[in-house]
Amino acid sequence: MTALTWVLEVGEVERFGAVRQAVSYCGLCAAQKESGGKESRGPISKKRNKHLQTVLVEAAKLAPHWNPQLAEIHERELRKGNKNRATLAVARKLVAYMLAVEKSKKDFEVTAPYQAA
Repeated sequence: MTALTWVLEVGEVERFGAVRQAVSYCGLCAAQKESGGKESRGPISKKRNKHLQTVLVEAAKLAPHWNPQLAEIHERELRKGNKNRATLAVARKLVAYMLAVEKSKKDFEVTAPYQAA
């Protein structure tokens, strides 16, 4: 369902030059306000594709149960103390994965995490 929503809502992925542009399009980044040389960040942006945002957040809640790399990201963010931020970090990684898969035109494969000797 997530991949189908991604394909239907995003269209041509070539319009995103970087992962952060796709993350912004999906509404998974903080709203940024700047005035008088001062910058502040608020809650996640309201300028977004709401269908894609909803699907990605829901997928990010389940993904750590099935993917060890996403579970590691989730755990790392949870140690910082905020469950919602952990979910958003996983959702952002899902966007990066889908963007890479679509641009490379290859199937997604889970690789073993790097193990130090």
